[in-house]
Amino acid sequence: MLDAAIRSDKCPPRPKCILIARPEPGATETASRLVLLGYCPIVVPVLEIETRPFVVPDSIAATLLTSRNAIAACPPSLHRRPVFAVGSATAARATQAGFTQVMSADADAHALTRLVAGTLSPAGGSLLLPVGEGQGIEVATALRAHGFHVIRRIAYRAKGITKLPEAAATHLRERTLTAAMFFSGESSRHFVRLLLEAGLTRTVRDVEAVSISAKAAVALRVLPWRCIGIAAKPNQDAMLVLLS
Repeated sequence: MLDAAIRSDKCPPRPKCILIARPEPGATETASRLVLLGYCPIVVPVLEIETRPFVVPDSIAATLLTSRNAIAACPPSLHRRPVFAVGSATAARATQAGFTQVMSADADAHALTRLVAGTLSPAGGSLLLPVGEGQGIEVATALRAHGFHVIRRIAYRAKGITKLPEAAATHLRERTLTAAMFFSGESSRHFVRLLLEAGLTRTVRDVEAVSISAKAAVALRVLPWRCIGIAAKPNQDAMLVLLS
C-alpha cells in the first residue's frame, strides 16, 4: 500500500480541460495552442462554415475583412489589391491565402473603420466588404457616413449543428471542464441553445466562460457559469491570458 501511494504521488497532474466552441479551421488552431500551454482541448465546433462564392464588382479600391471566414470566398483577382483586416490573425490568414497588401487594425470593427477612413479617400473607389449572413452592417454604415461607397457581399454562412456532441456532454456531466472559450456571439448563442436542449445548464457551475468580447458574452449570461471572463482585446492571445 505504501509503495502504491508513493507511485501515486509521483504521477503528474491531469491537464485542465478547455472546451473550444469555435468553427473549423480555427478550432484546431486554438487546440494546438492549448496543447502547447499544457491544457487538454475539447473541440466542439458548434457552427459549420459554408463558403459562398460571389462576383467581384468593378472598381474595387480595397477589401475589408472582419472575419477570417470570408477569405476562402475571395477570388484571386482581389489578391493584388489592398486588404484591411480587423485583427492580426485575420491579416495573417489573408497573407497565407495570397493577398499581398495586408494591413491590420489589430483590434475590433471600430478600429478597422478608423484605419480605413484614415488611410483611404472615398474618391479612390468602392470598398468590398465580404461577410457572413447578417454581419458587417455596423462597419458598412460607419464607413458610408465617412462618404465611402461600401459594397457588402455574403461570403459565408454559419450553420449551427443540431445536437451537442457527446464528447462535450460527457465532460460537462462528469464536471471535468475548467473553462469554455467562445469566439463569436453566434457561437455563444448556439452553444447556449444546445445546452438548454440537452438539459445540461447546471453542469457549467464550475466552468469559466472565456469570451472574445463583451458582445459575444451577452448570450452566455443566461447560464450559471462560475464566472465569465472577457478578453482585454478581441483576439485569441488575450483570451488565452484569462486561462492562466
